[in-house]
Amino acid sequence: MGVTMDGTKQQRRGNTRQRIQDVALELFAEQGYEKTSLREIAERLDVTKAALYYHFKTKEEIIVSLFEDLTKPIEDLIEWGRSQPHTLETKQDLVRRYSEALSGAEPLFRFMQENQATVRELRIGDAFKDRMRGLRDILIDPEADLVDQVRSVSAMFTLHAGMFVMQDLEGDPGKKREAVLEVALGLIAQAHEHAREKD
Repeated sequence: MGVTMDGTKQQRRGNTRQRIQDVALELFAEQGYEKTSLREIAERLDVTKAALYYHFKTKEEIIVSLFEDLTKPIEDLIEWGRSQPHTLETKQDLVRRYSEALSGAEPLFRFMQENQATVRELRIGDAFKDRMRGLRDILIDPEADLVDQVRSVSAMFTLHAGMFVMQDLEGDPGKKREAVLEVALGLIAQAHEHAREKD
C-alpha cells in the first residue's frame, strides 16, 4: 500500500479517525451509548479492535474528540466575533455562521440531547455552556433593555430549536434552515434597532 505523496498517509489517518467517530455516533443513536461497545464499533467499521484502539482507547474518548472537533468552528467564531466592531452586520454574520456550524454538528447535538447523563458525566455540557456564553456576550448590547437582551439570546436558541423541534415537521430541510435563520436574524435586527433608538 504505497503512499503516493507525503501527507496522504496523515490524511488517511485523519479520515479513519472521522470514520470511527461517524460510525460510533450512528451506533450510539441506534442502540444507545451505554449498550454500544468498542468491539461493535470496530465490527461495523470492519477493522480490528487493535486498529480502533490505535485512535481511541474508550467510547468516552470518541465522544470527547467529536465534541472538540465539531465545536471548534464555534470557538473560532467567538474569536472572530470578539475582534469585530459591535455592529448589526457583525451580529447577523455571527448568527449565519453559527447556523452553519450547528448544521455540521447536528448528529452530535442529537447525541447530547438524548444522552444527558453521559454528557454531564463527561463534562461536555460545561464546555458547551461556556461557548454559549461567549456567543451571547457578542450578541448582547450590555446597555440594551432586558427584553432586547432576551431577543438576542433567543436568536441563538431559535437556531437550536430549528435543529430539534423542526426536524419532524414536513418540508425541505434547506428551506426549514433558511426560515429558522430568518427568524433569528429578525430578532437580532429588532434588538439592535431598539438600542439605536435609545441613543
